[in-house]
Amino acid sequence: MRRLRWERLLVLGLACSIGTLRDSNAADWARFRGPNGSGIAEGADPTPATWSDQENLKWKIALPGAGVSCPIVVGDKVFVTCYSGYGASREQLGNAKDLVRHLFCIDRTTGKTLWEKSVPSTAPEDPYEGMGVPQHGYASHTPTSDGKNVYVFFGKSGVLAFDMAGNELWKTSVGTSSDDRAWGSSSSPIVVDDLLVVPAGPEGRAIVGLDKYTGKETWRAPADSLGSVWGTPAIAKVGESTELVIGTPSEIWGLNPTNGKLRWYCNYVESDQFSSSVVVDGDTVFAIEGRGGGSVAVKAGGRDDVSTTQVVWKGRDNSRFASPIVYDGRLYFVSSRTLTCLDAKTHDKIFEGRFKATAGEAAAPATGDADRGGAGGPDGAAGRGGRGGGGRAGGETDYASPIIADGKLYFVARSGETYVFDAGKEFKQLAVNRLTSESEDFSATPAASDGELFIRSNKHLYCVSSKK
Repeated sequence: MRRLRWERLLVLGLACSIGTLRDSNAADWARFRGPNGSGIAEGADPTPATWSDQENLKWKIALPGAGVSCPIVVGDKVFVTCYSGYGASREQLGNAKDLVRHLFCIDRTTGKTLWEKSVPSTAPEDPYEGMGVPQHGYASHTPTSDGKNVYVFFGKSGVLAFDMAGNELWKTSVGTSSDDRAWGSSSSPIVVDDLLVVPAGPEGRAIVGLDKYTGKETWRAPADSLGSVWGTPAIAKVGESTELVIGTPSEIWGLNPTNGKLRWYCNYVESDQFSSSVVVDGDTVFAIEGRGGGSVAVKAGGRDDVSTTQVVWKGRDNSRFASPIVYDGRLYFVSSRTLTCLDAKTHDKIFEGRFKATAGEAAAPATGDADRGGAGGPDGAAGRGGRGGGGRAGGETDYASPIIADGKLYFVARSGETYVFDAGKEFKQLAVNRLTSESEDFSATPAASDGELFIRSNKHLYCVSSKK
């Protein structure tokens, strides 16, 4: 009897341990915009609605250089990249030969740096000039992780894998070309089973599948139009089928992730670029694109041209840079400091409201045609790390994408304000927060995990938490 009770206790203990492990993994924010790029934090831990440099700021660390890549969270570790040595500003240009990328591993509890890896540039980069690269720099790709290793994409300088202790496992090149505009690159890699999928549009005019254990190239899907893609792919599952979906100029694609072969494509609007990222809800792929773009909802799982067979709806919505988010049957997107909410199934508008300078300010009505609105000026990317400027008061363009955690929608403006909204059926702004009074550029989408927010600027990484 004692042995039987002990075995039962052992089984229960193992079950609890496994459950805890699963919960921890479920709370990971291990790629651009978290689980499958949805922008939605899993778990029920409450996230703060308000913070400042004195309130709910758990820790703050200085970074040795700039970057617009997003932080990721894997268990008790936070990873973030930045760059130094060249292109700090137009006034402090430096020498391109001195360009170095950095990968930091940070203890999420204390903010202490556990290790750092520096990766010198190995190929001539696009120059820090014009209206492209100066807007985002040279660390614009968000890392990704499978829970065991972390993978970084540094454009022309290649793709690298590190274990959790910081040991380099492999390094490989996926191309050294430039996009036609020399705007630099920003699309982020994702892990799909045993593959690391790298959207190497500017570098190789291709999407590349790498063996995540060795870095060996297993497939390459080439297309000239990928040279004008700055978004990050997602995964759509239809029955037993898994598809790699990505937005490209004028089309949405569904590919076989095991070999890169194109399964279907959808023509939705004429555009010469695709800067945001698609999102997936169930078996439906949603996309909203910027200048010259529009919006579309298309069912995954088709074959060949599905432009007339799988499209749920089309619209003229314009999000410029920020990727949309689908939550509880509603599609939210941000454009020109306006939050719009649509019914994800019907495309009917639920609400639209201008951001307010303070939470108590009366809501300002949106002006113009919100289905066509958007920041003007040069192009950028909010798949991650834009390139353009202009388009809003102050001559800046917001690059971050919205996320949702604990029923709240968060949007970080480039000037440093984070706007907090209720992720419901009515426009309700809860707060406007700032982490610093200093001049810092906030162009990265934040990460959310276990009730904590991780927000990075070109100078610091911040952890916001109300946990005691």
